[in-house]
Amino acid sequence: MISDEIRRLHELHQAGALTAAEFEQAKARVLSGAAPGSEKVSLNKGDGTLAGDFNALRRSRVDRWLGGVCGGLALATNIDAWVWRLLFALFTITFGFGAVIYLLMWIFVPEE
Repeated sequence: MISDEIRRLHELHQAGALTAAEFEQAKARVLSGAAPGSEKVSLNKGDGTLAGDFNALRRSRVDRWLGGVCGGLALATNIDAWVWRLLFALFTITFGFGAVIYLLMWIFVPEE
């Protein structure tokens, strides 16, 4: 539905994932009826390298339970946040270091 797509675009714009120009272009594309995916738009601010993608990583202000780490990872990797939460929980239970990694990311990864 068009209203759902525009609402999602607005949420991405408010979260800082889209610039004002990108938001307007995407909104115009949705309103003109262009097929989704007809133009590839990269929302990732990284440069395609591992270091560039890591520098583009931000903690989410919208999709968060504690610190927004899993929400930020979800935006950066296109993997749902619940999968990241499950992975952190499993690594904490089985190996004991999942909570430490989460805490370090909460401290060192900036908020969007």
